[in-house]
Amino acid sequence: MEQHEGHDVSAEKLSEIYVKIRDARSALKEKFDAEDSVLKEQLDMLATKMLDLCQDIDADSIRTSAGTIIRKVDTRYWTTDWDAMYQFVEENNAFPLLEKRIHQTNMKQFLEENPDKLPVGLQADSKYTIVVRRSKA
Repeated sequence: MEQHEGHDVSAEKLSEIYVKIRDARSALKEKFDAEDSVLKEQLDMLATKMLDLCQDIDADSIRTSAGTIIRKVDTRYWTTDWDAMYQFVEENNAFPLLEKRIHQTNMKQFLEENPDKLPVGLQADSKYTIVVRRSKA
């Protein structure tokens, strides 16, 4: 076991503990996801019954002693033609229609291919991270 100067714990021990903790978290998450899935199904079933009830009595809200049931309309928008959508946004100066988020992988690739083109206001934060690959043994 190799110890590095100034460090009390070996790299082998650190990686062993890291993998054990990661496995324990994975097992906890798997158990949580399974239990949570059952609860989500129950909530979905109840929500369907409440939507049916609101429709049957033509109500958008029903006050009960346990809480108020509120029926509302949620609308989602998407496109099947991104080129047309980008053109529409540009022609109508409607950039707020898009979310303000940079695609990390595409930005990295663009900067690698165009090192002389930096958008004004672009910020970057780089830091070292750790990856531990499980031993094949």
